[in-house]
Amino acid sequence: MSVVGTSPFIKPMTSPSSVSPGQRRHTLPASEFRPLNTQDAISVFEIEREAFISVSGDCPLHLDEVRHFLTLCPELSMGWIEEGRLVAFIIGSLWDQDRLTTDALTLHKPHGSTVHVHVLAVHRTFRQQGKGPILMWRYLQYLRCLPSVRRAVLMCEDFLVPFYRKSGFKVLGRCAITVANLSFTEMWYPISGHAYMRRNSEAIRFPQLTSPLERPGTAGERADT
Repeated sequence: MSVVGTSPFIKPMTSPSSVSPGQRRHTLPASEFRPLNTQDAISVFEIEREAFISVSGDCPLHLDEVRHFLTLCPELSMGWIEEGRLVAFIIGSLWDQDRLTTDALTLHKPHGSTVHVHVLAVHRTFRQQGKGPILMWRYLQYLRCLPSVRRAVLMCEDFLVPFYRKSGFKVLGRCAITVANLSFTEMWYPISGHAYMRRNSEAIRFPQLTSPLERPGTAGERADT
């Protein structure tokens, strides 16, 4: 998938600071958003495992699946990095049907026009700070830069439906996928028009939404992002 012209959306968010002569500058940006890669897989899985195992007993994506999607479609992932540390992430892949099926949990369909959001998770130290909603907002605006993408879909547990509604998702109905004794609601978000973020993305004001867990259940949670 072409991602030409998307770089302004994943450029580091930095704050100007005065540095006196002789004082060393920090080599890492204070905060940045970027696509993930396979080198991030272990950090991703550690955050995901801590967020989901205690709640649902399983992860939306296992470590081999994280590596799988970060190899096939890294441009559909987004990580929030603070001072070199991954604090939150989203992983997605392309899908080519109107509704999700069990194949959507493991397959990437390169010619699809739907982004399946598999998982959104926030490191436990950084929860209750609004990072989950901010990252989702940033991700959805980034998807507007991808000309072949028409919508985003996810599956979540019922208690997370209000969270995703605040992010602009609409309910499609019950999801055909079940995991163990868990059932899910399927939701969608229309991707249309041009992204409206300024090229100077540092100036963006993010919507202040809050999530009770900042751990969108699966937005793909197998049990989930």
